[in-house]
Amino acid sequence: MPVICVGNLAVGGTGKSPMVEFLIKALKNEFAIAILSRGYKRKTKGYALANETSTVLQIGDEPMQFHIKFPDVPIAVGEERLVAIPQLLHDLPSTEVIILDDAFQHRSVKAGLNILLTDYNNLFSRDWYLPTGDLRDEPRSYKRADIMVVTKCPHEIDESEKEKLSEELHVLSYQKIFFSAIKYGTPYHLVNKNEKVVSDKTEVLLLTGIANPRSIKKFVFENYSTYYQSSYNDHHIYTIDDLREILKRFSNISAKDKIILTTEKDAVRLAKFHNEIADLPFYVIPVEPEFLFNEREVFTGLIANFIREFSRNGDLGR
Repeated sequence: MPVICVGNLAVGGTGKSPMVEFLIKALKNEFAIAILSRGYKRKTKGYALANETSTVLQIGDEPMQFHIKFPDVPIAVGEERLVAIPQLLHDLPSTEVIILDDAFQHRSVKAGLNILLTDYNNLFSRDWYLPTGDLRDEPRSYKRADIMVVTKCPHEIDESEKEKLSEELHVLSYQKIFFSAIKYGTPYHLVNKNEKVVSDKTEVLLLTGIANPRSIKKFVFENYSTYYQSSYNDHHIYTIDDLREILKRFSNISAKDKIILTTEKDAVRLAKFHNEIADLPFYVIPVEPEFLFNEREVFTGLIANFIREFSRNGDLGR
């Protein structure tokens, strides 16, 4: 069956979660899709299918984020994909497409379509192995990719730079390369979900527990009056003491027009404190990839055509 892998060669911060969400939005109305993630930093092991009682500790922050945003799409976790896929298909036999989140370096399952992401600010061609750099897989593994996406590009890159980057990454004849920037949406309240148009006079306490906060720091710096930052490690599980420290820092900001701003990944780990933050200006900023050079439809067309090939061969709809 069609299996799509979204991954990278680095330890994180290339924009996998926004890309998975992009694929969900692009495919869910045409195909019966399911997402399978490892569920990194969860407190459980083995296969699990997200349901209405699932928590961050049970399935992990990224799968929980997908589950909250797309409750009609099956989200499963399992560190051993070779074991988890049959269990997922047993639970959901009508599944037509499986998207593997962060599985490029896990080779026990050979995906039919591999999408490799690399950060414009930290291309795998310029990176080093851990711990000197961020690479967790050898650079030549990029040859297994069918599609490469250079993420987090400046909006203003031109055709000349596009060609230079394609040459540097040694794009092969069977590979397609795309370039995407980050598109930030309107912040919404963490608890009541009401949107807020934030003034450029607003002072912001930026709260992050993600692998690479560079892009959101740049966005906040360029769009808001002043910002302060509380940083935690990637996938950090927030405690009540963390929350008290965050609120203490926020109270020390003297401006009247001020908010706390965090990422969607952090928001699912903070949702357990909904009673404590319900009446506070605690906002979440959504993010999605924006394909440059008017290639959004080209990208989605490649993905959809890959899936339809299975249908034409009689492998779907069984």
